[in-house]
Amino acid sequence: MASQTRIIKIDGMTCGGCVASVHTATDSIDGIDTISVDLADNLATVTFDDSKTSAEAIASAIDEAGFDATVANS
Repeated sequence: MASQTRIIKIDGMTCGGCVASVHTATDSIDGIDTISVDLADNLATVTFDDSKTSAEAIASAIDEAGFDATVANS
């Protein structure tokens, strides 16, 4: 397992419901170890197994939930 931690910028979050939506959008992604969503900073910190998923795939799932998600440069 090659674990990575990346930051994903998320535009469009306005409330705790949005945070819950981000968690719901990423719950089914195999390989995510932890995800912490910060509403105030519009960021998610995600730790994942890069042999099972990628930061880009996680950001894409968040996009599909109705947000504008981009992987921050590491």
